[in-house]
Amino acid sequence: MTEMVYGAVPVRDGEPILPKWWRTVDRWALSCVLILFAVGMLLGLAASPPLAAKNGFDAFHYVQRQAFFGGLALVAMLLTSMMSPTLVRRLAVLGFVLSFVALALLPFFGTDFGKGATRWYSLGFASFQPSEFLKPGFMVAAAWMMAAATEINGPPGKSWSFALCISIVLMLAMQPDFGQACLVLFGWGVMYFVAGAPMVLLVGMAGLVVLAGTFAYSNSEHFARRIDGFLSVDVDPTTQLGYATNAIREGGLFGVGVGEGEVKWSLPDAHTDFIIAVAAEEYGLIMVVCIIALYAVVVVRSLLRLVRERDPFIRLAGTGLACTFGVQAMINMGVAVRLLPAKGMTLPFVSYGGSSVIASGIAVGMLLAFTRSRPQGEISDILGRGRR
Repeated sequence: MTEMVYGAVPVRDGEPILPKWWRTVDRWALSCVLILFAVGMLLGLAASPPLAAKNGFDAFHYVQRQAFFGGLALVAMLLTSMMSPTLVRRLAVLGFVLSFVALALLPFFGTDFGKGATRWYSLGFASFQPSEFLKPGFMVAAAWMMAAATEINGPPGKSWSFALCISIVLMLAMQPDFGQACLVLFGWGVMYFVAGAPMVLLVGMAGLVVLAGTFAYSNSEHFARRIDGFLSVDVDPTTQLGYATNAIREGGLFGVGVGEGEVKWSLPDAHTDFIIAVAAEEYGLIMVVCIIALYAVVVVRSLLRLVRERDPFIRLAGTGLACTFGVQAMINMGVAVRLLPAKGMTLPFVSYGGSSVIASGIAVGMLLAFTRSRPQGEISDILGRGRR
C-alpha cells in the first residue's frame, strides 16, 4: 500500500537479498501469477481425470505432474526475479543459444507424438519443447541488440535482431508451428516499435506477414485446414472447437457446477489448449472474466513500471516479455471462443504442460526482475534538465 501511495521504495545499500527483493518486486503481479497457478491446479483437478483414466493412469496422475512442474516453475520464477538485469541478460542469452540449437536440430531428432507437427524431443519420462524456452531468451537477446544500436558507434543491432527473428520464424513454420512463429514475430515487432521504428516499416512488415500467410495457405495443408475450419460458417460439433464452443455456451454466467461439466470427457486437449472451456462450463463467465483480469493486471502493471525505466535494454526486454505473455493468453482464449484459428497454444500457468509452465515461470521471473524498483530518476527529470 505504501508503494501505491508514495511510489517505489528506494533500495538500501547492504540490505540482504530477500528483504531487498520483497521491497522492490511488483507484489501485485507476483500475487496474480500465484493465483493463476492455483486456478490451473483447480481446473486440472476437473479436466485431467478423464484423460488419466483413458490412458490407464491414476485419476490425479496429470495433476501430480502439473504440481511437480509447477513447483519447478515457481522456484525458477522466484530465483530469476531476484537476479540483477545484467545476470538475467547473460543467462537469457545463453539459454537462447542452447534453445536455438535445439530448435534447429528438431527435424533430425524431434518427434510429433502423432500430432502432425515435430515440436518436441522425447526424453522417455517427459518431453521437451525448445520453442517454449526460446521465446523469453529471444526477447532478451533481441532487446540487448536493439539497445546496443542506440549507443554511439553501436552495432546494427536492429538489423541483427530482425535477421535472427526471421530465422526463428522460418524454423517454427517448418515444424509447422505457426502460432509460436506469430508470437515471436509479434514480440519482436512490439520491441522494435518501442525502440523507435518508423511506421512505414511496420506497415511494410504487416504486408509481408499477409503475403506469407497467403503463401502458407496455398502450400501447407496443415495451415489451410485450420484456416478453413475457422472461416467455415458451421462448426462440426465433433471437433475440438465444436466441443469447446458448446461447453462455453452451456456454462452461461455461473457454470453448471463443480465436477458437472461434460466437455472434459470429449476433448482430448481439455487439460491443455482448451482448459478455458472447462473453466467456462463448470464455473461460468465469472471465472473466465477473473482469469482475464489476472493476466491483464500482470501485463498492465509491468508496462506501467517500465514506462518509468531509464535503461533502454530493460525497457525493451520487459515490454517484449510482458506483451508476449499477455498475447499468448489472449490467443489461447481467442481460439476457444473461435475468435482466432486453432493454434495449439497453452494458457500460461493454467494449462498442463512441463515445458510450457517452466518456460512461463522463467519468462515471468525475468519480467519481475526487470520491473523491480531501482533507485533512479524519472525520464521526465532527464527531459526537464535538457530544456534548461
